[in-house]
Amino acid sequence: MKRSLAVAAVVLLGACSPGDPPAAAPAPSSAAPAPSSAAPLPSSAAPPPASVAPPPADCVTTTLDGLDLAERVGQLLMIGVAVNAPSGAGDTLRRYHVGGAFLRGRSTHTAAQLKSDIAGLQKGSAVPMLVAVDQEGGSVQTLKGPDFPRLPSAFRLGPGSPATLRDTTRASARRLTGIGVNLNLAPVADTVPKSIGEGNPPIGAFRREFGSDPARVAAAIRTVVPASQDAGVLTTLKHFPGLGRVRVNTDVSTGATDNVATVDDPYMAPFKAGIDAGSAAVMISSARYPKLDPAAVAAFSKPIITGLLRERIGFDGLVISDDLGAARAVTGVSPAQRATRFVAAGGDMVLTIVASDAAPMAGALINKAETDQSFRSRVDDAARHVLQTKEKAGLLRCG
Repeated sequence: MKRSLAVAAVVLLGACSPGDPPAAAPAPSSAAPAPSSAAPLPSSAAPPPASVAPPPADCVTTTLDGLDLAERVGQLLMIGVAVNAPSGAGDTLRRYHVGGAFLRGRSTHTAAQLKSDIAGLQKGSAVPMLVAVDQEGGSVQTLKGPDFPRLPSAFRLGPGSPATLRDTTRASARRLTGIGVNLNLAPVADTVPKSIGEGNPPIGAFRREFGSDPARVAAAIRTVVPASQDAGVLTTLKHFPGLGRVRVNTDVSTGATDNVATVDDPYMAPFKAGIDAGSAAVMISSARYPKLDPAAVAAFSKPIITGLLRERIGFDGLVISDDLGAARAVTGVSPAQRATRFVAAGGDMVLTIVASDAAPMAGALINKAETDQSFRSRVDDAARHVLQTKEKAGLLRCG
């Protein structure tokens, strides 16, 4: 923030009007009068204006300024690592300065084992990583060891009391933060209509939704977000702008399409509720929404990410992709193009569960940034969003 310098005004005293009579001459004095301390100094002797030091840069800016292009690009990648053997991807994470690690798979390891493994991953990072996990509950729960009790599904928790939902979420988040996880890829903010129910493969079939009424889902999201984040684990609203009406799972098939969603879709209410509650991140789906953008899936859509999420809804946090590695929905696009198209559309962090994608994705992002100034600015903006999220997670240390 710039500060203006106050400029002292010089006031001229004793000016005569042209019509005033001349003043009488003063009586002679035997001694010259002492100079007045209020008399103005000659301009040549005026003291210089006091210098004002610029304000110190904030921690995010300081960190960003210390990163070269390759390191900034690295912040835009979240790479999948095996939850039971995360060190196997350590070389990839270090080589490409990766900003986040996603613990993929399922684990029954103890909290002590997991904490040691995650600490080992963080040791090699110049900038501490976001460490993410899918710990929704129900059928989507990565950690199921003795220190991680089975969580009820959102479908079961949604109709229950807000107190139970809050306490369940808070207890789970405390277990996660205790081992070094700082980002949960949850909650699911999708609404599945009763008329579709389990006929919705990605959400309804696994009972991952909080309900069939977007207003009730929004109420649940308003409870979950602060309960998790106040306990130390940031939340990710998924899968924007909604997967509740599709009839195809983007993980295993192409052609997932929501022909209903518009900018005024009531099914976006849970996402807006989560954003208003302060959710750190929003995940973008890989389905198509022809009424929002007839040309591209949501993950590659500037009208959806920038136009709708950023500008119309006003979200200024971290925008992360759904998996752009193994997901069948994007296999028609090369890994390099998946990364550049997502970032160009307004995304910040590219998630891939395929560790070998780091090389082509990082290379493509660097090459495009070196030849396209507007894209370079977009990379810098995305890196800033990642670092702001890390600051919110307590990962940045300055001074």
